[in-house]
Amino acid sequence: MSGPAESDDQLVRRTLAGDREAFGTLVERHRRRAYNLALRMLGREEDARDATQEAFLTAFRKLSSFRGDAAFSTWLHRVTVNACYDLLRRSARAPLAPSGDDQPQPEPGPPIPDHAEATADRVDVRRALLGLPPEHRAVLVLHDVQDLPYEEVARILGVPVGTVKSRLHRARVALGRELRGEAEAERLAPPEPSQEGR
Repeated sequence: MSGPAESDDQLVRRTLAGDREAFGTLVERHRRRAYNLALRMLGREEDARDATQEAFLTAFRKLSSFRGDAAFSTWLHRVTVNACYDLLRRSARAPLAPSGDDQPQPEPGPPIPDHAEATADRVDVRRALLGLPPEHRAVLVLHDVQDLPYEEVARILGVPVGTVKSRLHRARVALGRELRGEAEAERLAPPEPSQEGR
């Protein structure tokens, strides 16, 4: 019979003492959430996998800089968001939205019972999210999709709570515009020409 699961802080201490298995436990514990964040920030499975891998490599290399002022998960979210920003800068291109038949599949792991997560999986919402600037996308995903409080989002992004609230408001307005724009474009699009008689 196994004892209670170790806390993230205990696993961090063990990792810093040279126990790589402890870091593997941290990866397993937080991989799905980091991947989901990266997927919504970047829009493509391959990019999300790359950013998640980069985030965990960075977290391992810089673990000694984790001071424990906030939860390990908060720190890891910040590392993941930065990995996404880096990937977006390196690629110097807009992320590609997945097509309707190319549904991203999350990394294996326990399901996150979250209505907002399920809603964000809708293709039109994913496309609209990708139309937002990265800093607005980050605050919207962290607060509205991953259901983190303003204060934690502020710690993750390294900005004041007031900035989180104003970015979130602008992101929601822009997301609504993106969604209405897509619906309007679909409604106004001319019917596809018939292939008959060609």
